Amino acid sequence: MTLPNAISNFIRSLDVEKGASAHTIVAYNVALKQFVEFCNDVHQRSLDVRDFTEADIRPFPGWLHQKGISRKSIRLKLAAVRSLFKYLVRLGELERNPTQMIVSPKISSTLPSFLQQEEAVELATSFDPETNQGKRDKALCELLYGSGLRISEALQLNMGEIDFKRRTVRVLGKRSKERIVPITQSAADSIDVYLTVRKDFNPLPTEPALFLGTRGQRLTSVSAYRIVQKALRPITEAARKSPHVLRHSFATHLLDNGADLKAVSEMLGHASLSTTQIYTHISVERLKEAYKKAHPRNDDTKPGENSQ
Repeated sequence: MTLPNAISNFIRSLDVEKGASAHTIVAYNVALKQFVEFCNDVHQRSLDVRDFTEADIRPFPGWLHQKGISRKSIRLKLAAVRSLFKYLVRLGELERNPTQMIVSPKISSTLPSFLQQEEAVELATSFDPETNQGKRDKALCELLYGSGLRISEALQLNMGEIDFKRRTVRVLGKRSKERIVPITQSAADSIDVYLTVRKDFNPLPTEPALFLGTRGQRLTSVSAYRIVQKALRPITEAARKSPHVLRHSFATHLLDNGADLKAVSEMLGHASLSTTQIYTHISVERLKEAYKKAHPRNDDTKPGENSQ
C-alpha cells in the first residue's frame, strides 16, 4: 500500500469509525500531508508503507523544526504519524509500528493565560446592551466563562439544549462524550436576553443553532474568536486573548475559591484528572505571590541585617 493511499484510508477511518472531531481530522490531514512532503524531500521517493523503518521517520521532527514549526506542533504532527502506523498494524499491513521508539521533543510547561477575577467581572460590562450583536456576544462570553465550555462545544449548541429551570446545559464534548454542566445565573440571564432578539439575525426556520452569525447561520469559530478577542483586549494584559482563556479562567477561579478538583475536571470534560492538574499549579503560584506580598515576615532582609 502506498503512503498516500494509507493516509486516505486512515483519515476516512477517523471520520467513520472513530467519530473524531472535524478539528482533529483537519489537523491530522495537514500533518500527514507534511509527512508525505518530508518523504519526498528527504528520501526523494514515495515509500510503500511496508518499507518504512524507524530510521526513515526519525528525521521528521528535525525537518519540521527547520521549517520554523513549534515544538508543541511537532509533537502533534508526530502523534498523527504514530496513529497512522498504529492503524496500519491493526489492519495487518505491518507487523510492528516503526514510530514506537521515536521520542517526541519536550516542550516547556508554560501555564495557560487566564483573567484576574476582577477582569472577569469587568468582562460582563464590556458589551453594548443596546445592539443585537452585543446581546449575543455577552451571552456567548458569559457561557464560556461561567461553564468552562470549549468554543467548539458552545458553537455546537442548539435551541432547547439549555435547561433554564435547572440552570444546566447539555454539552457534546470530545469523542462525542456528553456531559451536563451548570450555568451561572448571569449566563442564563444573558442568554435569555439574547433569545429575545435571536430572530433578528434572520435564521432559516430549520436553523437549530443557538448562537447565530450575521447571516442567520451557525456562528463560526473564526467569528467567535474575534468576538472574544475584541472583548478581552481592553480589560486584560493576559498574553493570550482567545476563547480558551475564558475556559482557563473558569477552572482557575473555581480552584482558587476551594472547588473540588474532580468536580472541576468533570465540568471541563477532561478524560483524566492529570489534565486538570495544571490549574492547581496556577492556583499555587497565585497563593505564593499573595504570600510574598502580604506576609509581614516575608521580606528579603537576612537575619541580623537592617533594612535601609
